[in-house]
Amino acid sequence: MVRYKVNHPDDSQEFVTTRSYNKLYVLLKELKTRRGRIIHVIGAPGTGKSANIYQVINRLELNIYEASLVLDKIDESPLAVYHVFFKTLKEGLNVKNNEELFKKAAEYDAVLWADKFHDYHLLHKNKVGFSQWMNNKGLKSFPFYFLLIIYYLKHFFKFKGINLIFQTAWTIHFRGVKYDLYTDFGLFSKLLILILQIFFDVVKISYTESETMEIVKKHLPDAKESEIRFNIKRYGNKIRLILQNLR
Repeated sequence: MVRYKVNHPDDSQEFVTTRSYNKLYVLLKELKTRRGRIIHVIGAPGTGKSANIYQVINRLELNIYEASLVLDKIDESPLAVYHVFFKTLKEGLNVKNNEELFKKAAEYDAVLWADKFHDYHLLHKNKVGFSQWMNNKGLKSFPFYFLLIIYYLKHFFKFKGINLIFQTAWTIHFRGVKYDLYTDFGLFSKLLILILQIFFDVVKISYTESETMEIVKKHLPDAKESEIRFNIKRYGNKIRLILQNLR
């Protein structure tokens, strides 16, 4: 298990309210009374996307169905992953076809794709999570997203009756370091976000230096400010990496 990684609502006990959290709170609050929202929560690996999502869900008492995905092999084709994606979703909601799928999903305030989907391998050993598969495939994973886009367009009006929350990451590894295409590549990342915002609601999880300091001190009260500042310069606002290094 990766230390300081939040995989469940009960994991996020040491929480600090930030500007990013407030933006997410306002957006998710509307899910109680509105349908047809598709929300993407983005942020560099380690910034605490899951912690923010689960905290808001708890405080708003949202009725959420959290989807999962378990793959048998890390080298599955995008088409195979696409079929497993919907097979797992239908089995989890106990439905047999698309009509029942949309009807059942509408009973929840939202359907969530977070760590049980991306990082199932961290929750259960000897299993392959979507993030493992995606990191292995790299840009070759794109056909999977293309298939989802086609499905969305095909059932566009049915999506108006449900809400979806995605903890969105598109990561690649370079020289042993994990990067997120949405946040770690300057102007290119900004362009990707702008494109995403055309179609969906987007919340980026990031922090000011003072917010990062407060979050780290919340977890490690005895940590020296000089050491925290040094790690902020090294890791930016990637809370999990800072905490792991200070530990």
